[in-house]
Amino acid sequence: MHPPARGYEKRAGEHHPPPFPAPAPPQPYNAPTYIASGVQPYVVAGRWSTGLCHCCDDPANCLITCFCPCITFGHIADIVSRGSSSCALSGTIYGLLGFTCLACLYSCFCRSKLRGQYDLDEAPCADCLVHFCCEPCALCQEYRELKNRGLDMGIGWKANVARQSRIVIVAPVVAPGMTR
Repeated sequence: MHPPARGYEKRAGEHHPPPFPAPAPPQPYNAPTYIASGVQPYVVAGRWSTGLCHCCDDPANCLITCFCPCITFGHIADIVSRGSSSCALSGTIYGLLGFTCLACLYSCFCRSKLRGQYDLDEAPCADCLVHFCCEPCALCQEYRELKNRGLDMGIGWKANVARQSRIVIVAPVVAPGMTR
């Protein structure tokens, strides 16, 4: 047939590698993983679960916060205060302080309290500076943080506590025994 390739003639007792490398064995297919809605991202102690500028991770909250930040703040304050101040009261105070440009100070204290409760870093800078420079982004980040920690922001603190305290214990199913 054809003459052997130059430099790869096989002589008795010699072994030469083929001119082309052998193909790698096929690797198992690993399907990409997707996070389904309702699944919480992995939360690391000391770190925020999302960045300050990731406002569009939750588009609905982003729009609400841009047009009416007092609603978002009310939800956050209700959870952070553990129900001692209602969503409506906190949102109203925030809205009234917005006319005096002091709303960022009020929300700054709430962010500090949130960080203390969940042991979060003061990042990317001091709380008051974050709220003074990027108020909507800070509120969106705090809202996402609480949501990512398993709290339903729409139902308030008391309903979240009631929901988390309902533990249902179901007895295991026992297979029927052997019969003769």
